Parts: sequence; structure tokens; C-alpha cells
Amino acid sequence: MTQCPAIACLGAGRMGRGIAVAFAYAGHAVTMIDVKTRSAADFARLNADASDEVRKTLGTLVRLGLLTEASADTVIARVSIVPASQSETALATADIVFEGVPEVVDLKREVLAAASRLVRRDAVMASTTSTILVDDLSGAIEHSDRFLNVHWLNPAYLIPLVEVSPGAATDPAVVDKVKTLLEGIGKVPVVCAARPGFIVPRIQALAMNEAARMVEEGVASAEDIDKAIRFGFGFRYAVLGLLEFIDWGGGDILYYASRYLEGALGSDRYRAPAVISRNMQEGRIGLRTGAGFLDYSGLDVDAYREQRLKAMVDLLRHFGLARPPVLDPN
Repeated sequence: MTQCPAIACLGAGRMGRGIAVAFAYAGHAVTMIDVKTRSAADFARLNADASDEVRKTLGTLVRLGLLTEASADTVIARVSIVPASQSETALATADIVFEGVPEVVDLKREVLAAASRLVRRDAVMASTTSTILVDDLSGAIEHSDRFLNVHWLNPAYLIPLVEVSPGAATDPAVVDKVKTLLEGIGKVPVVCAARPGFIVPRIQALAMNEAARMVEEGVASAEDIDKAIRFGFGFRYAVLGLLEFIDWGGGDILYYASRYLEGALGSDRYRAPAVISRNMQEGRIGLRTGAGFLDYSGLDVDAYREQRLKAMVDLLRHFGLARPPVLDPN
């Protein structure tokens, strides 16, 4: 793969446009390929719509201080959109191809199969699907060792995290190559097994359904639940990962809290998984025992705690909630 790989996006919809902005912003040439055969007039409308959205996105980034008007013009010049009739030429020069067509297995397999016959043997191919497992698609692709899922979170041009999910045939070197590419444009890639829901959507679905359920049960208003998420749940997990937070407080606390909630609410959705009990039996309680889900052996625990607390204080300042002490209450 070249120093600044050429990027192709199969489809010029929302995901393709977001990925195009992310890569063009980082200096890459990006070609969005219309996968549907259209009349010249219909393609002109698609081209205008996609170009306008990319331009508006960059305009927003200008207003947010991430680039200047002049640099926005430079970035947008790196993005091109071509009709299906020019796909062979566009794909021949691509170093990595991201498929971003609607979440229909047969459609994705058809588009990926056609593209795999046109790209170079060393080109990487990736689906951006949020629901379909990589091995449900890889069989349609020539040389499936260069194929994997690369799941972006919307908006793709802003959210740092990208979930990388290799398939049974994916060459580990391809995974490393994609991770390096993503890190090079400022993203934070994580690798996950080919399981439904990846990482974030799987956790997110549970949290969103539970929030909706609490509204349904009259536990709190939608406004107060969202306030609790922003200033409690989200606040802490912006600094501490979920598993790190278990270790921070102790896996035993989660174990007993889960047992209580399961009984009190009469639902096994609160039941702790076996790994929580197993960690307790093995003395892997968390930070206070030196190990939990993470290994804290040899760590300066006081320095670690202060570093995490400093990050929380920085968030307090961000939200305008960091106040000086009241020295004279009168």
C-alpha cells in the first residue's frame, strides 16, 4: 500500500460521503463510485447532492474551527464522484475499497463480487456494514483473504472509533494494514471477532432499550434519563472503559448488584455472566487486588487514579461544572 493510499467508496450515500470527508481531510484522494446504472440526468443529480453534502460538512468543520475556508477547498478537491460506467477505471487505481451500499446481503454480495474482479490483487476490500457478518459476504469476493468488515460510527468524519472485524479467511497482515491506515487519519481502530453487533452497537442496543423501558415504566422522564446518561453514565465512561470501571469499583460489587437487580426486577437480563463469578473465585476483583479484566501489577495505583480523576476534572471544566470551593458561605 502506498504512503497515501487511494480510497474508493462503493456507493455515494451517507456512509460513503462521511468516509470520503474523513480520508480527504487527512490528505487522501477519494473516489465515490455510483454502483447503480443511471441516466446522465439522474447521475448529475446524485453528483450534485453528494458534492453539496460534502461541501456542507466541510463548511460545518470550518465553523467549528477544524479547518479554514481555503483548506476546505483543498480538501473537497480531493473528492470525486464517478458513474457506474467508470467503475473499472476507478477501481483499478484504488488501494482500499469501502463498500457502503444498503444493508441487503444479496446487494452487498453482488456489488462486492463485481468490484473484486476489477481491483488489483493487493487492494484491500472492506464492507462498512453495521449488521451483517463478514463471512456472510466474503464468499462472494475473489481473494477473500484481503476482505474484512470496517464498521464506522456516524458521523464517520468525527467519531474516532472504527471497529475492524476480520473473517475466517482474512490475512492478519490485512488487519494490520487497515489499522495502520485508520490510525494515520486520526482514528482509533479496535479489532473484534465476527459476532453480531460488533462491540459498540451490541452494548448500545442494551443501553438504549433499557432507557426506553424506563420511560415506559415511568421510572423517570426522558429528559432526566438523558441528563443522567450525559452527566453520569457517559461522563464516567468517557474516561474509564466499561471493563476498567468494573475493576475500578470491584467485580464483586457488580456481582452483588446484578443479583439484587435480577431478583428485584424479575428479569435475567441483569444476571452477571460467568466470568464475573470466575474472576471473584480467582481473586481477580480489580484494582484493589492488582488484577481484574485488566492487569494492574507493577502499576503506581495512586498515580493511575489521579490521572483518571484529572481527566474527569477536565470534563467538568468542559461542561462548565467545575466550580471553586465556597470559602465563606455567608
